[in-house]
Amino acid sequence: MRALWEFEKDGEVICIEPHGPLTVSIGSAVDLAVAAALQGSGIIMLFEDWLRPHLDSGALVPLLEPWWQRFSGPYLYYSGRRLVPAPLRAFIDFIREQDSQ
Repeated sequence: MRALWEFEKDGEVICIEPHGPLTVSIGSAVDLAVAAALQGSGIIMLFEDWLRPHLDSGALVPLLEPWWQRFSGPYLYYSGRRLVPAPLRAFIDFIREQDSQ
């Protein structure tokens, strides 16, 4: 079974089952999917931030833009313990610093 592409706008939901000789799921093949889209092999649905440089350069053309889902970014969930391991604390501090810029 292939993954459905789901789009929502103003409470209306549309699901599309992509068909074609190459279907890639998010994971280790994301670079392959982007490269295939850049070569004109098909369309890609991925986080906007990951595709933004290609959209800005004109290498990719946006489709269905009013239907794009907005993604506010990843979330990090961790134990509320007072003693957070040093590597995790460093990562949290790094992310917070990036977010404040």
